[in-house]
Amino acid sequence: MDDEPLAEWAERRDARIGRLRAVPLVTGDGPRASHLHPDAPRAIQRWNGHLWEPYGFAVDLAEARRVLFPRTDTAPAPEAAPGLGPGLGPGTGRHRKPRAPR
Repeated sequence: MDDEPLAEWAERRDARIGRLRAVPLVTGDGPRASHLHPDAPRAIQRWNGHLWEPYGFAVDLAEARRVLFPRTDTAPAPEAAPGLGPGLGPGTGRHRKPRAPR
């Protein structure tokens, strides 16, 4: 039997500690997907390694997303060389079309 070592499992479990999720507060046993009730209030929960514990409250889906995914200002991606498509570098690879004469 190929069991995972306990140390690796504990490391994976501990990596998830502190993860947040938003749960819609709606009645019934129906689906709880966020796109079905975007205006419903949300309970923000935090994973403590064993169970989801209350962490906060959001008025609607938009506020819950701001809590779960805070904006981080990062540098813009470097621009590609002019005349090349996105993600293509210089070269004449086997499957590239030759450039049109100028």
